[in-house]
Amino acid sequence: MGTRHDVDFLFGAWRVRHRRWTEPLAPGSTTGTWTEFDTEAVAGQILDGLGNADDTSGTRGIPWAARRGRAYGRPVPDPIFADPTLARLYDPLDPDRRDLDPYLALARELGARQVLDVGCGTGALAVLLAAEGIDVVGLDPAGASLDVARGKPGAGRVRWLHGDATTLPPLQVDLATMTGNVAQVFLTDDNWAATLGGVHAALLPGGRLAFETRDPARRSWERWTRERTHRRTDVAGFGVVETWTDLVDVSLPLVTFRGTFVLADGRVLRSDSTLRFREHDELAASLETAGYVVEQVHDAPDRPGLEWVFVARAVERG
Repeated sequence: MGTRHDVDFLFGAWRVRHRRWTEPLAPGSTTGTWTEFDTEAVAGQILDGLGNADDTSGTRGIPWAARRGRAYGRPVPDPIFADPTLARLYDPLDPDRRDLDPYLALARELGARQVLDVGCGTGALAVLLAAEGIDVVGLDPAGASLDVARGKPGAGRVRWLHGDATTLPPLQVDLATMTGNVAQVFLTDDNWAATLGGVHAALLPGGRLAFETRDPARRSWERWTRERTHRRTDVAGFGVVETWTDLVDVSLPLVTFRGTFVLADGRVLRSDSTLRFREHDELAASLETAGYVVEQVHDAPDRPGLEWVFVARAVERG
């Protein structure tokens, strides 16, 4: 007789249900006792203590903070995007969007008429592109961020979709974009490959995919400390919001960090995020496998020497 462990997640409440099974089980049996834990810390201890031979989540070797919400193999949006309050704070806390300039310039250079913005978040790029007369599809798995996006001036010219690149309806676009951290949230090779494949299917032959990603050699995470990131920002409708970032775990190629938000009404909100730092050659190989040819790799203008911007062309796959 052995034991087997199953877990599932209720993302919004940080609840993990942990069931210990006694084996062998009869076919179709649901024997087992569920125990619910309502804190992230206890849930993390449970998961970090598993890793037995029956673990089929594909997450062994990934830190708990990275595994949170990913038990079924697909990423879920972090609270900074999925929590309604944090989604409303996202733009006023990060108003400098010079990072979007390369994507606007590329769309103009290509004469793009249809653009898919993967991981569009609160829609900053999508509404800028739509203002130039481009047909834009803004795609994101975080409903709270899409709610913010839909409320922006010009948002009515954008087609907003709740989902990810693996759930797209039939599309034919000239350009697909992944701005900010989007390309780094796919922690497993399978998720990254599935995303590249979904985007490829949406691109017209010869269409381009553009995304940015941090250069691991620059070790950006070493600057993600409270001392370097602490800010107090006066936000309309919220008052003064105090924010900072703490580094939680470095298990390369994965890096986990926590954003803390102290609101004027006394609430303290936190959001853990994990990014995968892929090497240049690793990214190029993954693009080739997925049916792309890398045309350009250049510095992100807002973070020169720290990030790459990849531009790849979709080609026919044999």
